[in-house]
Amino acid sequence: MQLPIKRTLERLPGGMMIVPLALGCLITTLAPGAPKFFGSFTGALPIIAVGFVCMGAGISIETTPHLLKKGGALLATKILCGLLVGVVLGRLLGEQPVTSGFFAGLSTLAVVAAINDTNGGLYMTLMAQFGKPRDVGAYSIMSVESGPFLTMLTLGVAGLSAFPWPTLVGAILPLAVGMLLGNLDRELREFLGRAVPVVIPFFAFALGASIDATSVWRSGLLGLGLGLVVVAVSGALLFVADRLTGGNGTAGLAAASTAGNAAAVPALVAAANPAYTAAAQHATVLVSASVVVSAVLVPFITAFWARRVTRKAVET
Repeated sequence: MQLPIKRTLERLPGGMMIVPLALGCLITTLAPGAPKFFGSFTGALPIIAVGFVCMGAGISIETTPHLLKKGGALLATKILCGLLVGVVLGRLLGEQPVTSGFFAGLSTLAVVAAINDTNGGLYMTLMAQFGKPRDVGAYSIMSVESGPFLTMLTLGVAGLSAFPWPTLVGAILPLAVGMLLGNLDRELREFLGRAVPVVIPFFAFALGASIDATSVWRSGLLGLGLGLVVVAVSGALLFVADRLTGGNGTAGLAAASTAGNAAAVPALVAAANPAYTAAAQHATVLVSASVVVSAVLVPFITAFWARRVTRKAVET
């Protein structure tokens, strides 16, 4: 008997990330000592590093001027958006999360991590359907967002606890190694690129194994709110950036999401700087919620705008 497990996961927004993460979280909640007792891939950091090597292999440096222009503008806007949020929240919260009230668990780390990384698969799918074919390739530039490097850099520039340069180099090293290997050998790029969808469920499970579900329910509405803020704030800025670079705004709206692998960033940041340890667990839950919320909203918003633009073009 065959069960459609993979197809079912793929039908859920961020299913390959969210379901294994929830499973790991459930095991840790019901049997708190299990991850430490069994070890194996319940430890996230090495698995995440492997994932970023494979992701980096898919980034090609052979891009046209249009890709550099479009992808560079959207990437710069994402970085600027994260930096602005980091500066504002950094002044209010510092490195620690809110400890009480409705916003309990919210932190600068959670918001910056949710904003900094775009869901590449979602962006490319939407651009293939509603945008121009050349805009699909813009993600080859934007994919530099992947990993904890930009979040670490943003937090440091925002005036919060900085990271020593070896840590910053280490944060981008897996992605850089993957990029080097993928651009030196196209067959190796294809080989490593195929591993990305396979690795994601495993490091998602490992992340979930570090989360106690008793803290998840408190973050329900807050996680929903974070997702809405990411879509609204980054979507508005990316929309303007797209229009300024000759687009009609569709590409900008399609990029207003949180990548599934962004849920791994808080744990990596905390491992690099213990000042963020208190914020990391709640941040992982909140960022995961933002992944789901943005994955649901962004396609509808992008489709609505693209159809409106098309209708206006036909009328004129």
